Amino acid sequence: MNLMLLVMQVIFYKLRNGRCCGWAAVPPKRRRFEGTAMATGRDLPHDLAQFVVESELGLEQGFWGLLAKGATFKSVSGRSQTRPGREIISKNRRSLNAVEHLVNQHVTAWRTGSQTPIRVPLDDMFARWNGLKVGEELRLEWSR
Repeated sequence: MNLMLLVMQVIFYKLRNGRCCGWAAVPPKRRRFEGTAMATGRDLPHDLAQFVVESELGLEQGFWGLLAKGATFKSVSGRSQTRPGREIISKNRRSLNAVEHLVNQHVTAWRTGSQTPIRVPLDDMFARWNGLKVGEELRLEWSR
């Protein structure tokens, strides 16, 4: 059996004196594109926390998994929407919403000190993010 491994490189970086986060992705067999910048406050940026939870739980029908498969979200300004990219989202809308809800539960539990199996990976990523200086990059791989 020949299994194809999807690998997408995702680069997170600090902007505006560390108060904002930007990211870029290089999906399999596609060009690099920039994601949407977001405020970070004193926490993990939303998209980075989402990456950690989806990756740790092996959730392939969430934002990052669908992005790696070619989904083109309206919220990702650096990537042009395509018919096949919109179809990926349409076919997976229920699971995408379920994953988003699950991610939010784990991140909220982490933030409030409640029980979650993702505590250590989120703590580790938070330490890595806090140690990042403006101009430095945090390079991660999404692989399935």
